[in-house]
Amino acid sequence: MSLLNRKTAELVPYTPGEQPKGEKYIKINTNENPYPPSPKALEAAVKAVCEDLKLYPDPDMSRFIDAIAGFENVPRECIMAGNGSDELLAFSFSAFFEPQAQPVLFPDVTYSFYPVYCREYRVNYKEIPLDDNFNINPQDYSIPNGGIIIANPNAPTGIALGINDIRRLAKAAGGVLIIDEAYAAFGGETSKGLLEELDNILIVKTLSKSHSLAGMRAGYCIGSPELIDGIKRVKNSFNSYTMDRVAIECAAAALEDKEYFRCNTECIINTRNRVSARLREMGFLVLPSSANFIFISLPGTDGERLAGYYRENRILVRHLKSERIREWLRVSIGTDADMDEFLRVSCEFMVNR
Repeated sequence: MSLLNRKTAELVPYTPGEQPKGEKYIKINTNENPYPPSPKALEAAVKAVCEDLKLYPDPDMSRFIDAIAGFENVPRECIMAGNGSDELLAFSFSAFFEPQAQPVLFPDVTYSFYPVYCREYRVNYKEIPLDDNFNINPQDYSIPNGGIIIANPNAPTGIALGINDIRRLAKAAGGVLIIDEAYAAFGGETSKGLLEELDNILIVKTLSKSHSLAGMRAGYCIGSPELIDGIKRVKNSFNSYTMDRVAIECAAAALEDKEYFRCNTECIINTRNRVSARLREMGFLVLPSSANFIFISLPGTDGERLAGYYRENRILVRHLKSERIREWLRVSIGTDADMDEFLRVSCEFMVNR
């Protein structure tokens, strides 16, 4: 007899990308930033490792909240911080979506954690198919629903929606529209300008990609004071100290180093555009990306076989096996040296296939 309750026994957890242990690969499979964090962020982290660790951290994360307010130019009461954007997404599902009610809507090809959250919180959901070019069509969401969540730019496609389409989605939402802007720093258009116009929008962000802090776990969300209060209620019913002292100081310093952020982001965008153009010249299909990754396929080639070839050549890419995208690979943008090797192996595959 299982000691798990039925809900837990039925859960199908999210599967993260591979994190190799010991072996040396070019690792472009998990959308990490290839460049180190800001030196100011590292300095702040080192300074925070002191005897104050014997004390609980600030439950309001004030130092980080102040830095977010300055970075985003939004009021403090419209901000909530947390232990990565995934935690804040989980809190949001709990706060805004009713169990066993109208379905929450999201694309059929998107961040695969969304259905996991729905199953965890017993939220009905409906996947809305992307069109044949992997675009989100806002008119498809004008059906009864209990809320909408999208990633913008979308993952794993990298395709971004414009502000007018976001506005249409917000008006179609039967509750809250959650916009997951994990990759917006790399070319997507942030929706925060709509917050003064619409009170049902929550924007969720992470420092994992944009600020090279995937290993630190720091994220935040922006929305109306009512939505932020709802997330705080859930957070403080779960764990009043979600971010540790080191993460708070490190994340704040990273946001304050705006020039370092700008230079790194610009470099990744330039590398992405160069690699995309070269792959297209070789014959690959490459979706237009506004993220720090590209979504590619090679006509007539099995996606799993291609991913295996890269792995044999010490390169890790992400092969997602769901039906619509099993012939596609998601390739994170690494350093120029990493991507030059990726292009060399890609060309070699074309010659030998």
